[in-house]
Amino acid sequence: MQFLVNVIDTGQAAAAGRTDSATAAEYEAVGALNERLQADGHILFAGGLTAPQDAVVVDARGESPTVSEGSLFGGDEYIAGFWVLDLPDAETARAVATEASVACNRTIELRALQG
Repeated sequence: MQFLVNVIDTGQAAAAGRTDSATAAEYEAVGALNERLQADGHILFAGGLTAPQDAVVVDARGESPTVSEGSLFGGDEYIAGFWVLDLPDAETARAVATEASVACNRTIELRALQG
């Protein structure tokens, strides 16, 4: 099964005054988790995201496309990074999401990919 594991910033970036707000300990813990997941063949893709204000929203469903700067969603919480993982089952995915939350020191959103 494939899962999207979203790392949610709940104000850490704002408090640190920068988008890349992980501490050295968090970087180290995430690095160790990534190495283990990679060695086990679970990581399909992973990455960090730029700040929400860097987003561009495009809606081309009408006669002419509309383009707006900034995130579609407001508020202090946003997706700061993610993994796409191939894991054997939902129970394993929950365990990995728990490890990710500890390593990142962030809230994690876990979602199964369809299909």
